[in-house]
Amino acid sequence: MLKLPGLIDPHVHVREPGQTHKEDWDTVTQAALAGGVTMILAMPNTKPPIFNASTLDLALDSAKRKARCDYAQFLGAGPDNADAAAALAPRAAGLKMYLDSTFGELRLDDMTLWMPHFQKFPKDYPIVLHSESRTMAAGILFAALYDRPVHIAHVSLKEEILLIKAAKERGVKVTCEVCPHHLFLPSPPSPLPPGEGRRGEGRLTVRPRLATQQDVDALWDNLDVIDCFATDHAPHTLAEKDSDNPPPGFPGLETLLPLLLTAVALRRLTLDDLIQKCVINPRKIFNLPEQPETWVEVDETAEYEIRAADQFTRCGWTPFEGWKIKGKVRKVVLRGRTAFEDGKVLAEQGYGRNVRL
Repeated sequence: MLKLPGLIDPHVHVREPGQTHKEDWDTVTQAALAGGVTMILAMPNTKPPIFNASTLDLALDSAKRKARCDYAQFLGAGPDNADAAAALAPRAAGLKMYLDSTFGELRLDDMTLWMPHFQKFPKDYPIVLHSESRTMAAGILFAALYDRPVHIAHVSLKEEILLIKAAKERGVKVTCEVCPHHLFLPSPPSPLPPGEGRRGEGRLTVRPRLATQQDVDALWDNLDVIDCFATDHAPHTLAEKDSDNPPPGFPGLETLLPLLLTAVALRRLTLDDLIQKCVINPRKIFNLPEQPETWVEVDETAEYEIRAADQFTRCGWTPFEGWKIKGKVRKVVLRGRTAFEDGKVLAEQGYGRNVRL
């Protein structure tokens, strides 16, 4: 058995409060443990969004009751909550700023709305940017102007990774993450094959969009620039994905480690890379505590196909259905107790710990 430290996923959409038909703190942390992930950082674009003391309490109360692995909860940056968010920083995973997509009260479509957050949010707590292309460049400029670290979520394009590389070389305090779907799933040929129709389109809908093979190659060619692997676990039901208006997002907690281990087997990645980008760097970037007596046991030789039917996520599907992979999680020990073993989640609801307490 290969023994690894418990993985940290710094980008997870729990869907609680507001959309628990997709996922909640119970099912998402079961999925995490099944994937060898022992700590998750939850995104704030729930319904209602997490942007003040009362909504933060709402999310953390649910997590305290239901979470089976360790966790922290992000705050969302809104147009007028800079003071409140800064005051709550010690209780949160960090601040998430949506510079591209709009999420109701978290909409930041004017750069003057960014300024108070960059000025007031404590520099020893992370700011994470949902930004793409030009807004990402603007976010990096803000990091330089305000001399504070920023973390770029779900980098997907060649131009983005090359800009981050150039910024790092000039001493700008920027880190970044890449999701497995942007490493392993290039955009399909257009139009979709006959018979796929809306169903095929919906199940490939994600933000940022799946990119070209050239973009995918650029990510692999610049692994040294990538600080973290993160899933952006964003579950939606199959009925939603196959609808006329499919919401963007993929589940990913249970496929992160096997996909990366398969890349290790193919010598595209080293185990040191995996540990650095899934444990050491996230811990450093997000100022997270170590998890004592916590590890994952993996059968490196196990070869099998990914099947949604075998997964714990409530959404019931995966974009990697039928993929042949190598490396299976057999056992997860969290803080000295067996939390997952041979396909069964053994940690009870409420065993997960808020790492910001």
